[in-house]
Amino acid sequence: MESSGMFLFSIVVADFPEHTAGALFLFLSVVMVSVFSFVSITVWTEARRKEREAYYKSETLRRIAEAPGECGRQVIELMKEEERIQQAAAHNKEIRMIEGMKIGGIINIAVGVGLGIFLFSLGGAESPYLVGMIPGLIGVALLVYVWLFVPKRQRGE
Repeated sequence: MESSGMFLFSIVVADFPEHTAGALFLFLSVVMVSVFSFVSITVWTEARRKEREAYYKSETLRRIAEAPGECGRQVIELMKEEERIQQAAAHNKEIRMIEGMKIGGIINIAVGVGLGIFLFSLGGAESPYLVGMIPGLIGVALLVYVWLFVPKRQRGE
């Protein structure tokens, strides 16, 4: 006996002419090529824009630094300040990533416990309630990684 999904699929396939299937394949192929072309061009133009901005900025700073007087010292101080800001932003990004791992671990443990309880309530001891251990152990692994293996500098301690 076929399931209702397979029955409906067999009806749709039987009524689907061969030329329509070819047209659908052609359409999907064109769509995929278009999407990936668009993405590659977008990434390329973004990289060129960043490269151009960095070039203009470095040229401006070089010209100001070469100017006589107090300008050179101010440019060096500006560059040091920008470097400090970038390092702080990178550190904050690392801390957010670690905090996200902690939250993900806790959520996975909660999902595992909930799934185990749900499956146990459906069928008792015969049900595969131990399936809930899969997301639970993933959560435990995330938390163990964060608390034991990530350097303390990255954890913000």
